Amino acid sequence: MNRYPFWKYAILLVALLIGTLYTLPNLFGEAPAVQVSSAKVTVKIDTALQSRIEAALKDAGVQADYVQFDGNSIKARFGDTDTQLKAKDAISKALNADPAEPTYIVALNLLSRSPRWLSALHADPMYLGLDLRGGVHFLMQVDMKAALTKKAEALTGDVRSLLREKNIRHAGITREGNTVLVAFRDAEQRAAAVELLKNQLPDVIWTPQGEGSELQLTGGLSPKAQIAVQDAAIKQNITTLHNRVNELGVSEPVIQQQGADRVVVQLPGVQDTAKAKDIIGRTATLELRMVDDSAEALEALKGNGPVPFGTERFMDRGFGPIIVKRQVILTGDNLNDAQPAFDENHQPAVALTVDAKGARLMKETSRENIGKRMAILIFEKGKGEVVTAPKINSELGNRFQITGAMTTQEASDTALLLRAGSLAAPMEIIEERTIGPSLGKENIEKGIASVSWGFAAVAVFMCIYYLLFGLFSSLALGLNLLLLIAALSLMQATLSLPGIAAIALVLGMAIDSNVLINERVREELRGGASPQQAIHLGYERAWATILDSNVTTLIAGVALLVFGSGPIKGFAVVHCLGILTSMFSSVVFSRGLVNLWYGRQKKLKSVSIGQIWKPEAETTEAAKA
Repeated sequence: MNRYPFWKYAILLVALLIGTLYTLPNLFGEAPAVQVSSAKVTVKIDTALQSRIEAALKDAGVQADYVQFDGNSIKARFGDTDTQLKAKDAISKALNADPAEPTYIVALNLLSRSPRWLSALHADPMYLGLDLRGGVHFLMQVDMKAALTKKAEALTGDVRSLLREKNIRHAGITREGNTVLVAFRDAEQRAAAVELLKNQLPDVIWTPQGEGSELQLTGGLSPKAQIAVQDAAIKQNITTLHNRVNELGVSEPVIQQQGADRVVVQLPGVQDTAKAKDIIGRTATLELRMVDDSAEALEALKGNGPVPFGTERFMDRGFGPIIVKRQVILTGDNLNDAQPAFDENHQPAVALTVDAKGARLMKETSRENIGKRMAILIFEKGKGEVVTAPKINSELGNRFQITGAMTTQEASDTALLLRAGSLAAPMEIIEERTIGPSLGKENIEKGIASVSWGFAAVAVFMCIYYLLFGLFSSLALGLNLLLLIAALSLMQATLSLPGIAAIALVLGMAIDSNVLINERVREELRGGASPQQAIHLGYERAWATILDSNVTTLIAGVALLVFGSGPIKGFAVVHCLGILTSMFSSVVFSRGLVNLWYGRQKKLKSVSIGQIWKPEAETTEAAKA
């Protein structure tokens, strides 16, 4: 009756092993480390850089615990802070030839001290939020009106170009707010314009207005198109912020959308608010210029003379110096989109889309420069660098491709650089706060103390009141805590102070299920059931109540998760996970312990579950008898 099959015990053992394994990294603490990230959007971090860093450390006689490449940066862990500082100097000297204009950001950081074999199993500790580690928090408001206005300006130019190409006469094109107004003197010309613009610009709603000689056609983005423009703007801003925050050397920045038009930026470990503001508020610009391949320019590249008049020298990523003309053909304001694609030969390429003004300039420039190269430059803090310099093979329009010897990943990276060179819409910091590391350490100590004392108090009460069944309940509560921390570590969740509060709350809620089970077993014993039958019926009949109470609580937690943000969302994540782990530990694991202890005793006469209170009437009758 009260026996588990072998496979159930195997599941419990696996759960205990996984919980222990993925909780362990949180117990080792942190070690000093050095993080290397890109200081320029055109510089890519790869495994070749890892080899350079390892060689620099070896030459300097610095021993690292390990050096690892994690996709966006390279991190090296050390045993103490003295070695960390020595390694930082050695790496900076090896990677940045000019300290005034660094190519890479070499920043001090902290990494988990957990062994490499745990890291190989992807067993990493939870990240700590601002309130536990200290750092800077910004809440930024994106100017969505500016994004829509920018789109309306581009739309005005598109309309003018389309009507000119089809020789449709109009009396002027103006923009009022986000609406485009096209004036006509002829109803036939207006009808032709309506048919053309509806086909060419399907995202715009066109409405004829006016009579006689004052005919008008008004156009505005459809609600769906407006939402798409706003979503694209906030996503581009988030991508740009990610690129910029890398310069600060933050190991795990939090940059996420909040609501329809706000972005939360959390930088754990950063205390210099002024520097963080300077970086995230930086403006980057994109420019397209012609490459100077004249004999005079080639001689200048060889170092045999100055650059020709009207040109500048830049660095072409991966190819060295290049001479580019000063005249700007297009800027990033004319670029509507950049996406990775494939050319007619199924080779990786980058597909660019420009607005009407850009299309006209590209058409004129490309027609006169077929066979020559055009450079695409990105400027940051007054410093420019060439992203790519493809050859013009034919006349270009509003859509064209950049092709060449590039991989699919390089095409994606180039498209990202072109899209994220600048902010799609202005942003304003509307909330700012800084949390010191000492306050974060104090919060951690208090949070751990609250959870520990809460767990101890609950365990002591259960053991006193329910005896052996209380011990089983306490062990199940311990497994619940183990599984919860393991799940948060597996998810690489960011633990904050509200998250610790949720853990303490989960402990109290989890033990409630065991109280229901224990009381139900007592009730069956008072009713005259045998010990084995009482255990069986107690667990079976308490399950429905436990399920109902946990599901209703889970619904409330999911509501917090869906509609909450910031600390509320962090609380909800821990809360929901804790409910799921508690249902497993309090019912399945505790019953496994009970079955293991009592299940094989065929002639079980009593169970250790504390005082079984009987109704007063029954007690009196028993005394009289």
